[in-house]
Amino acid sequence: MAHPPEDPDFFLKAAELCALHLHCPPGSVVLSVDEKTAMQARSRRHPTRTARRGDVKRREFEYRRHGTASIVAALVIHTGQVLIESIARNDSATFIRFLRLLDHSIAPDLTIHPAMDNGSSHTSKATRAWLEAHPRFAVHHTLKHASWLNQVEIFFSILARRRLLHRGEFTSRQD
Repeated sequence: MAHPPEDPDFFLKAAELCALHLHCPPGSVVLSVDEKTAMQARSRRHPTRTARRGDVKRREFEYRRHGTASIVAALVIHTGQVLIESIARNDSATFIRFLRLLDHSIAPDLTIHPAMDNGSSHTSKATRAWLEAHPRFAVHHTLKHASWLNQVEIFFSILARRRLLHRGEFTSRQD
């Protein structure tokens, strides 16, 4: 580790979150929740030229922007199921709407353990008030500089690679 963590209990808290991932409490579901924002829809100004024998693929560096897309997702740690919602804004109202969707999508007799970062939409006054009014949500926050503990980040990485988000050609947000 390049720098020691600021939180003296960093490793203890990280171990607790890992234990939650390894052992789901009875009558519960453990989720990893986060947003992936500003995925660019862009197309190359000139088409990519395929490689000829003994040559390399030629890719145009200029592109046209067609907007951005954002999603919020919840990954069920113990099954790998993912619930994804397209979002227009990344604010607490949008996040609370997603929490309501989770509340309605998950069996009412289960306690929901969402693991999420400390983003402003996750820790806003409105979000905290909503969570307090819904005690079946037992929130676990990942630690500062520990996004690697948030398993949905792995899903986002797979999504980016399989869907070729970085190199793909998209002519609209919908694409």
